[in-house]
Amino acid sequence: MTDGQERAWEDLSARYVLKVPRDAAVTSIAPGAVIDPAHVWGRSARLIAEIGSGQGHAIVHAASTRPDDDFLAIEVFTAGLARTMLEADRAEARNLRLVEANAPEVLQHLLPPASLHELWVFFPDPWHKNKHNKRRLVTAEFAALAARSLTDGGVLRLATDWEDYARQMRDVLDEAAGFMRDFEGEWAPRFDGRVLTAFERKGAHAGRSIRDLSYRRDPSAVRGI
Repeated sequence: MTDGQERAWEDLSARYVLKVPRDAAVTSIAPGAVIDPAHVWGRSARLIAEIGSGQGHAIVHAASTRPDDDFLAIEVFTAGLARTMLEADRAEARNLRLVEANAPEVLQHLLPPASLHELWVFFPDPWHKNKHNKRRLVTAEFAALAARSLTDGGVLRLATDWEDYARQMRDVLDEAAGFMRDFEGEWAPRFDGRVLTAFERKGAHAGRSIRDLSYRRDPSAVRGI
């Protein structure tokens, strides 16, 4: 981290970063580490989480412009979390919390079932080499965890600039128990709550199409996936 990010971590982490029990890995979450969102945020409100929040551009903008909602940034890179805290502090976004952890473990162990109203996955690592595709986040196992975490009617929003990954995500979620499409046609319209980030600019500059997807937690699905 830069000196400024180091200072941000020292000065702001107590306010923003969730301290969670760890399993074996540094970014793991111990089973049974579930939080009470009403206790963490000090109120009962809609909760939105972003996986891979990076430097926090999207979630800080959302938190600072939607004060009636609560937000959780999930990221494994300490420097990105430090930058997010700096931006959140400047924007006075007091409804934002951060967790340094692997996203599937956050969904499985930290968040109570049906606690999220929205879950965002914007521009996840595409692992674009064929031999690395198996490392991609969005799989059938991830879809099951996302369905477990979302309240009935809650929305999973995704975006990527890699066509084959977009198609893979769509195939996975079309087949996933507990989800139904929240769009018509091939792709969802661009989510207007997503600010333009460096990842999106880079993809567009390279001539790649930006693909959005949106899936709603089906209230008719059986709980306990």
